[in-house]
This record gives sequence, C-alpha cells and structure tokens, in this order.
Amino acid sequence: MDGVIIDSEPVHASVTMETLRQHGVKLSNGTNTLTRFAGMTIPVIFSALKEEHQIKASVEELVACHEAGLVKYVKETAEDPIQGILPLLKGLKEKNVPVAIASSSSKKMIELVVNKLKLTDYFQHLVSGEEVSRSKPYPDVYLATASRLGISPERCLVIEDSKNGTIAAKEAGMFCIGFRNPHTNGGKQDLSRADMVVDHITEIELDGWLG
Repeated sequence: MDGVIIDSEPVHASVTMETLRQHGVKLSNGTNTLTRFAGMTIPVIFSALKEEHQIKASVEELVACHEAGLVKYVKETAEDPIQGILPLLKGLKEKNVPVAIASSSSKKMIELVVNKLKLTDYFQHLVSGEEVSRSKPYPDVYLATASRLGISPERCLVIEDSKNGTIAAKEAGMFCIGFRNPHTNGGKQDLSRADMVVDHITEIELDGWLG
C-alpha cells in the first residue's frame, strides 16, 4: 500500500524521525538510516530502533506515537492515490479480477487510507502485517492474502516498491512487478528480485497479463 497506492513513504520516514526525536534520538543520516526498514511492519522497525538507540519507551508507546502522526497526515493531507493506480484498479474490477492489499501497515491505517481515497469497492481483502507472525521480507503476509483470496501463490501478481517487499513476494512464489517510486529511497531501492520493474504504474498493461 505505502509507496504503491499512496505516496506515503516520505511521510513514514518523517514521522519516524519525529517519534525518535520526541524520545531523545536524532538520526545522524536522517531518512537514509531508515531505508533498510522500507516494507517492514512498524513494531518490527521500532523494536530494532529501540534496541539500537537504547530508548526507554516501550515499543508499544513508540508505535502509538508514530501511528498518531500518520493518522494526522492521512486525515488532513492525503487526497489522491499514486498516478495510474485508479485506472488500474478500475480495469481489474471490470475484468472481475480479485484484488487485495497486503501491507505492513496496521489494519487501522489500511482502512483509513482506503476509505479516505475512496477505494473500498476495489479490494476484496485488506491484510495487515500485524495479522501474521513475521514481517516482510518474510512471505507470510502474501501467503495469508493468497489464502484469503482462494488463489494459489503462483497465480498471484504483486506490485511492490521496496526491497523487503519484493523479496517477500518472490519468497511467496508470486510474480512481482517492482515499482520504482522516486520517493522511496530516492528511487534507488533495490528491486533486483522483482520479475520486472516499471517507473510508472501506467506502464502496467492489463491485456498483457490477463489476455
């Protein structure tokens, strides 16, 4: 979802840094320090940062602070999905192709974004990384999503903008399109595990995949 449906990766980084600042930590390399976490669940990210920086607050407190910042952004700022996503979703719906979100964001955040962007009717399932035991780059969230859709993993197509996400998709046995979002790690993310890479969502042509 983040970086594919909504251009929120820069916001995630900004809110993470602000959360750390409020707890006495200033990252020397700013967002560059956080790029390794792209695609991972927020609890996993803050668990690692808490240990690395010896933060006194609990992981739960850090996650709550972070999510409050994201909720504020979505409610006050988010307006449009990433260019090309809406036509893609409309095309899939017209062809009766089941679609789901498999995101590392919390279920609350997924629902908030989908509702704010008025995309509810396009998804059969919304699956959060908090519902499985392991975060991306493990394949758990994708395998859970395929199960809910009732589709075998090898028949699933994933769009991912992060290294951890592409690894998770491929480990799940799915075909993966890497989207080089210029706002995710400045467009320099490692998408080498993807089966193909596009610079714009509009490059994804349904007829080529669905016949």
